[in-house]
Amino acid sequence: MNKNNIPASIDGVSPLKKVAAIHDLSCFGRCALTVICPALSAMGTQVVPLPTCLLSSHTGGFTDMYFRDLTDAMVETADHFDRLDLRFDAIYTGFLGSAEQIALVKRFVEKFAQKDTLVFIDPVMGDGGELYSTYTKELMNGMSELCHNAHIITPNLTEACFLTGVEYKNTASMSENELDSYIGLLAKKLADTGAQKTVITGIHKGEDTLRVCGIDNVTGRLFGYDVDRIHKNYPGTGDLFACVLLGSLLRGDGFERSIKFAADYTRDVMEYSSRFPTPEREGVAFEGMLGRLCEK
Repeated sequence: MNKNNIPASIDGVSPLKKVAAIHDLSCFGRCALTVICPALSAMGTQVVPLPTCLLSSHTGGFTDMYFRDLTDAMVETADHFDRLDLRFDAIYTGFLGSAEQIALVKRFVEKFAQKDTLVFIDPVMGDGGELYSTYTKELMNGMSELCHNAHIITPNLTEACFLTGVEYKNTASMSENELDSYIGLLAKKLADTGAQKTVITGIHKGEDTLRVCGIDNVTGRLFGYDVDRIHKNYPGTGDLFACVLLGSLLRGDGFERSIKFAADYTRDVMEYSSRFPTPEREGVAFEGMLGRLCEK
């Protein structure tokens, strides 16, 4: 794995990229693999899923769901991938169900990453200043180790704080200078994770604007991109943003352009979804807007 440079494979040389997607499979509620597989496929990428756990629904607004840890199945599946001599243009990880899966993902990267493989880590751990109920201290520390081996990480504000030890704050009430200073501190500490580039999502700029920050941890360049906030809480929007960002990178669109495209697309899907009386816990109605992802 070429950890010091973004792989050449994201420059759009190859017409079809293959992505290993290591995420949970939540059957109902539009998140993780049920969003990632169709979105990346629409962007011209072959998705090879490796489910970390099986849930009857996601945990955001549902109770009494079925949950099954798939660690053993991951081992057997990865072994078969190896016998098939599979290699990937990108390895993309999200929600992990146990600390044991941290070591498994590390081994997967070591075995299946080629010289130009993009290692893309979405450190799914929590939101709103709180860790998810399934997260332990061991799992959180393991996620930090995974980020160290990544080319790009995409924490939301909560996850960025847990990765760095910086206190989580409500950025909506901050002045522009206070916000810049706070994000600058996070950016500086996130550089210590070892990832080459970082994208922080879910930053509230006032009550009606959301900011996404892109950070080049090598050059120190930081830029922000603002979109109108849709006042809905749809699960899975972080997964949608991250996979569209990855798909755009794999098409060779470049770091800043890919961030802007993913942010605009996610915002537009949320606005489109808000037109329907569907409960928020069912996630965004992205199916009707998949066609936009096919456009180059």
